[in-house]
Amino acid sequence: MLGLIIAIIIFNFIAFKTNKNLTKNQVVHIWTFTIALQELADLYIDQKYHGYWYFSKGIEWESLLTLTIIIPPVNMMFLNWYPFGATLFKKAKYYFYWVLFMVGYEMITLLPEPWGYFNYGWWKIWYSVLVNPFLLMLVLNFYKWVIKIEKLNKE
Repeated sequence: MLGLIIAIIIFNFIAFKTNKNLTKNQVVHIWTFTIALQELADLYIDQKYHGYWYFSKGIEWESLLTLTIIIPPVNMMFLNWYPFGATLFKKAKYYFYWVLFMVGYEMITLLPEPWGYFNYGWWKIWYSVLVNPFLLMLVLNFYKWVIKIEKLNKE
């Protein structure tokens, strides 16, 4: 639990302190989308198929922290620093570094408590390596959709 609390403080501090590009409306949208997407994925992978779980198997109050306030600030950082005007190579490199960061953090969460809080069933780290780029693309495309809606509403 200690590792989770430290990560929540660090990720949220960095996300909100360095945010220069995301409006409050966009932050709320990304935050809500992230929670909904994570809840949906965890409903199946965690609860139904027991691929992984937080702390221990089953539904626990502590898991609410992992489902609501650890990943949204990470997505804020990803979007805030995303190189929109860059070449495809630079964008691919950006994705690579983010997947590396996410997998590295996941490995830390697998440490025994009090530092770790994540446990594998049949899930493997390589599944995260393969899935994380698609999750980041989903977040990016959702963000672009929010921007498009905002522009339409201004007209």
